Amino acid sequence: QFCKCISSVLLYFSFPPGFQWATSIESFKVEGAWAAGGKGETIWDRFGHENQAFNNHTADTAADSYRKVDIDVYLLRGLGVNTYQFSISWARIFPSGHKDSLSEEGALYYDNLIDALIESGIQPVATLYHWDLPQALQDDGGWTNASIVATYMDYAAFCFHRYGNRVKSWNTFSSPWVVSHAGYGTGVHAPGIKDYVTASYQVTHNIVKSHAEAWHVYNDNYRTTQGGKVGIALNSDWAEPADAEKPEDKEAAERYLQFMLGWFAHPIFIDGDYPVVLKTQIANKAKECPSSAPAVLPTFTDEEKSRIKGTSDFFGLNHYTSRLVSSSVGGCTPGPEGVGDFQAKVDPSWPATASDWIYSMPTGLRSLLNYIKTKYLAVNNVPIYITGNGMPTDDSGDTLNDVSRIEYMRGYISETLKAIELDKVDVQRFTVQSLMDGFEGNKGYSERFGLHQVDFVDGNRPRTPKQSAYFFAQIIEQNGFVSRKQDHFEGVKISPPRRSTPLPPSEVPSASKVVWEKFTPQKKILPDGTTEYINQAGLNYYKKLLDSLIAANIQPQVSISLKYSLRKMLYLFYQLFFFSIRSLCTTGISHKLYRTLEVGKMRPSLNGSGIMQISSLRILVQKCNFGSLSMSPS
Repeated sequence: QFCKCISSVLLYFSFPPGFQWATSIESFKVEGAWAAGGKGETIWDRFGHENQAFNNHTADTAADSYRKVDIDVYLLRGLGVNTYQFSISWARIFPSGHKDSLSEEGALYYDNLIDALIESGIQPVATLYHWDLPQALQDDGGWTNASIVATYMDYAAFCFHRYGNRVKSWNTFSSPWVVSHAGYGTGVHAPGIKDYVTASYQVTHNIVKSHAEAWHVYNDNYRTTQGGKVGIALNSDWAEPADAEKPEDKEAAERYLQFMLGWFAHPIFIDGDYPVVLKTQIANKAKECPSSAPAVLPTFTDEEKSRIKGTSDFFGLNHYTSRLVSSSVGGCTPGPEGVGDFQAKVDPSWPATASDWIYSMPTGLRSLLNYIKTKYLAVNNVPIYITGNGMPTDDSGDTLNDVSRIEYMRGYISETLKAIELDKVDVQRFTVQSLMDGFEGNKGYSERFGLHQVDFVDGNRPRTPKQSAYFFAQIIEQNGFVSRKQDHFEGVKISPPRRSTPLPPSEVPSASKVVWEKFTPQKKILPDGTTEYINQAGLNYYKKLLDSLIAANIQPQVSISLKYSLRKMLYLFYQLFFFSIRSLCTTGISHKLYRTLEVGKMRPSLNGSGIMQISSLRILVQKCNFGSLSMSPS
């Protein structure tokens, strides 16, 4: 039932200590570089190149994240998230889909991303499959071919072996229902197969078995040494009876949930087999339609059921919207509504989004979390991770001031807090989809899910934080809703950049000296002029300042006072910026001179057009006298 009690009230509480705040991306939506490093073609590459996406858009360049690892990590640091969920492109690692086609350059890309996340104190969460199957495997039938189970196992084993010493949280699949439904059922997604009678059900069958086998690969070979968790991120709407007084509508709402969530969750979390409601409904349709059965459901063997049951260390949930469901007579029509004998609609009062299927109904999330707790976690009480929640805005108009997304986020995050605090549901992570705008499948770039705007017209693909990014950063910083001021978050009105007239120079008041003396000691990194004591608060201040500038697309220019010896200054510089040292003053100089020190060029610029200005900072050194200093590049 809907948790309508205090549904419109915002709880002013913190989330539990250690709560995981995350944002996410999916490989084909943001990486671009579709053929770089020997990467194989994916079904979404083919889909775009065949002009099947909106306005003939393709994922060829997308947000160019393949070439902007450091920039994207800067954005994450600016948000303050402690967790980042990304998907791995199967075809970037195994271009043909098979293990004998390894691309070392592709594998190295994910090494670099994972390392950058860990260096920034951000937990990497890797999704093995988010919709972008290698086209070579699709040419052999894709997810309808039973041989893909063993092929996927090889891919999963490689990823566990290569990245598992650093990645401790894995999603085998994300939103697999969309693959079965839209990829092989309606055909509106890649690979564009329209077969809801047979193919869609066979795809789910092979995905469930692939997930289970990947879990066993990790459990048998890597869990003891790596200590991670492996689960699956299932997508589901909440289904509310259109008329709560009608038993037939209640039953229809349950069928809706079983045809979406239970199709995958019941085998994995209950007994290794499909839910009874699903099997019964399909069996009845076979009798009702003997000459044209609208659905053919494969069966699991007893051995397969045993292998599938209990193969998830957490319950991953992608949730975006809800539906009002009523009973109907579906006849012999293929698809969930026809086979399931139900009809779904939305309440006209629910706020719409740029998507024709996402309507904001935050209380549905709390109801769904309670349903999952009761239905699937009564025996195997694993934690729930919200692995995806978000909404799109249009790609036109004032895209930076995304007030509707803020209201959406506020509602869904608040309902999650209610489920934790009031209903005692063990939710340990909330993931906002997504870090930045990207290629949204068949919708191309017409829908924008990002906390950061990406300019897809500019070849450099610059990123700009939206109001929702500032809102989410505030939630993370306070670990929830601890101030009533947040109930009316307005942020800073963002306007397009424009040239302005110079302001007259200001007069510095004499009192500034008092202010300087009061606050400067808090910011000093080496208070006594030596490296014996480092003021961590001061160091963190400058790190946070730099992260915030970079996240806001502002180029930092740094001046360093050279009161101290070069040894101390270099130590400070290393601590602050992790830069490599390209050249040093020659030793043994005791007389007064000036030399130029160039600090290594290591980070790309925010606009992708070369080296960040800060990395070519030149420091004028006087009285260069540091003895036998040696320092290895970072």
